[in-house]
Amino acid sequence: MNEIDDQTATSTQMPSVQTSENASHPREKLVSQAALIIIDVQQTFDRAEYWGRRNNSEAEKNIQWLVESWQERGLPIVMVTHTSDRIESTFHPQHATSKLKPFLADVVPTIKITKTVNSAFYGTPDLARWLTGQNMDRIVLCGIQTNMCVETTARMAGNLGFKTQVAIDACHTFELKGDDGLMISAEQLTQVTAANLSEGEFASVESTASIIGRLRTETRKAAALASLDFYCTRQTGSASAC
Repeated sequence: MNEIDDQTATSTQMPSVQTSENASHPREKLVSQAALIIIDVQQTFDRAEYWGRRNNSEAEKNIQWLVESWQERGLPIVMVTHTSDRIESTFHPQHATSKLKPFLADVVPTIKITKTVNSAFYGTPDLARWLTGQNMDRIVLCGIQTNMCVETTARMAGNLGFKTQVAIDACHTFELKGDDGLMISAEQLTQVTAANLSEGEFASVESTASIIGRLRTETRKAAALASLDFYCTRQTGSASAC
């Protein structure tokens, strides 16, 4: 991969979009009504000799936990991958490095999005249009890289009015050298991303355990209400009677 392709895949510079002045944290929103969006979990990012030192060795395990939780409940999963038409790029579809990591290989997503820039909202097919068509305004994000494509997608999601949650420990990134020559650790970059998204009110930043815990609670409550409705209907002929 040359410098141009690297910048395309990792730069956070994107076309401007209209911002919302009334963005709000979605912590109170229902996780059970959210689409899980998995971003760029591709084999190229296993090339430590190119990308450098990463953080959060638990990211893949937490992504898998989220996937299994969404699958168990039949909730929508969006699989986003980065691609390039440059044959020398590790993102070119001809190369094995462009493929999903093995633990996701058998996942059948609700929809696949392919992108050539940072934001999943500038991919094909149109993610915002698809979500709107499904009457979905809540999303949960995870994937690679935390401060690049995940953060860019989260920022745009907030601008577009989607209630967005980032499972921060289901993401990872790599160290970066600044223009001053100093190395910024992957951990520092993750902390800055979390602050940017949360304090900027683009998204709520949570742990995988927190998100799945609320998903389980919501599922139990929904099942209990369904049972109550069924009981009331049998006893009175109307669920609203209870």
